[in-house]
Amino acid sequence: MRNVLFFLLLIIPIISNGQSKENSDQNQFNQYLKNLTGSLESNAQWYINDKTLGEFTEDEHVRANSYLRLDYNFLNNFTVGLQVESYEPIHLINFYSGYDQTNLATYYANFKNETLDITAGYFYEQFGSGLLLRAYEERQLGINNAIRGGRIKYSPASFIDFTALYGQNRIAFEVSDGKIFGFDTNIDLSDAFKVNGINSFNIGLSYVGKQEDLVAQVDTFDTNGFPEMINSFTARLDIDLGKFYLNTEYSIKGEDVAYTPPSLGLPEIIEGNYFRGNALLMTAGYTKKGIGISGTFRRMENMAFFSEREFAIPGGNQFIMSSINFWPALTKQQDYSLANIYIYQPQPFLFLQDFAGQAGEIGGQFDLFYNFKKGSAFGGKYGTKFSANFSYWSLIDAEFDQTESTYSANFLKFGKKLNRDFNFEIRKKLSQSWRGILTYINTIVDKGVSLGGPLGVQGNINSDIVIADVTHKIGSGKSIRLEGQHLWTKDDMKNWVGGTLEYNASSNMSFYVTDIYNYGNDVKDDQLHYYNLGGSYTKGATRLALNFGRQRGGLICVGGVCRFVPENTGFTLNLSTAF
Repeated sequence: MRNVLFFLLLIIPIISNGQSKENSDQNQFNQYLKNLTGSLESNAQWYINDKTLGEFTEDEHVRANSYLRLDYNFLNNFTVGLQVESYEPIHLINFYSGYDQTNLATYYANFKNETLDITAGYFYEQFGSGLLLRAYEERQLGINNAIRGGRIKYSPASFIDFTALYGQNRIAFEVSDGKIFGFDTNIDLSDAFKVNGINSFNIGLSYVGKQEDLVAQVDTFDTNGFPEMINSFTARLDIDLGKFYLNTEYSIKGEDVAYTPPSLGLPEIIEGNYFRGNALLMTAGYTKKGIGISGTFRRMENMAFFSEREFAIPGGNQFIMSSINFWPALTKQQDYSLANIYIYQPQPFLFLQDFAGQAGEIGGQFDLFYNFKKGSAFGGKYGTKFSANFSYWSLIDAEFDQTESTYSANFLKFGKKLNRDFNFEIRKKLSQSWRGILTYINTIVDKGVSLGGPLGVQGNINSDIVIADVTHKIGSGKSIRLEGQHLWTKDDMKNWVGGTLEYNASSNMSFYVTDIYNYGNDVKDDQLHYYNLGGSYTKGATRLALNFGRQRGGLICVGGVCRFVPENTGFTLNLSTAF
């Protein structure tokens, strides 16, 4: 890998030299810098012992995750790039163990013109909503399932495009044994036939194949008749009429075994039984000035799709290593700390050997946005923004035959409730210098979903949360923000209270102090404060942030995807810049 890094760093100035042999050395260097873009990000933590939480028992107290990305374009249509990653002296706590060195992580070469886009090396891609394929990076969660291989995109006209790809998922600094094949096309019929009154009428079709040798995992399994290639398909229909829109997608995942990793202490393979998966996603909405309504329905049955089966561990692969597709939680994503204690995680797995079996999830969410006009009873002098969200998720209703290790699922019947969430938010400009936000959240979540363990057998956690957030603009870029939160629950760790004070000294510099306190815990020694204080400075594309505090153990989520973080205390330094 390092040889590839050195090769790319050497060839870039050679290419630049070939472009402009007649220029002086200074002009060559200036052109090189002009065509070079990149970014640097470093997240470092110094974990310290805490008299309350106890000693930090890991070997390395100072840890860092760092990323350097470089992209260089030349000859108008060509770009090469790479990303070097460093996890020295070791990765941040609770990141994937394979992140254990400084090395070249990804690299690519790309050619692109008006109709053709060709990439060799590592790339990110998504077909439709991602039900069958999404390769992406989310550094905060330690997720990077980029595909190493080749991809061709072809757009012969404005209303049609084709994508074909082949490769292997990234797994830390290696790639998966399983191979991925993909094809995708999109056709906008409204553009093709110049239909008036329709913004778009798009039809999409996708194919994703995964090839993996099962014998390499289970050498005692009779593979006669086993489909080594898992063929999966998706069809999409997206309609945009201006004020009204409808998006629907249906996916079929090819027939595969139900594989259980040996670490769970269960039979690895249910010999002779193969199972398909399917998913239906529908979103419809209506928008006009001052109002917006949106509803989403999703049903996923046996839709966990990995390029290596050994990573298909229900609740055990929090870094989603080798994942081919994408299944975020379709619930309201909250910004406040207490609102992220009891949250929902999606359930796409088929698990025949659980207590009562698990085939997947079914549910949806509904959103309402409304702006009360200025001068109205609720709008007042400056107007008022109101939004509400309701979501409901359950297991798919299914019957399981534990003797034969088979099951049958009802397509539109809801099983055991896993999550019900109702929340609303009011945003109000109170004066020229004061703004406020009031949020209320009522949620019910299955303990197995939020805390881990079997689903539908441990009971639920019922909670109510109220949040008040007020900002006062002082002038000259200065402002003060005060936030108060309270969570009520009779379950789990009982009541919490929290608060934040933030001071923005300018548009470039800010400071804050925050605390959440589990004052209602039945165990007095566990009535803990999770405090943090810090600040940040931003200039141009560079941001530096420093923080000291105590991290509450639990789930950290970005975009509906979560990972678990244990309790810890220490200093955090974040640096990011782009050029």
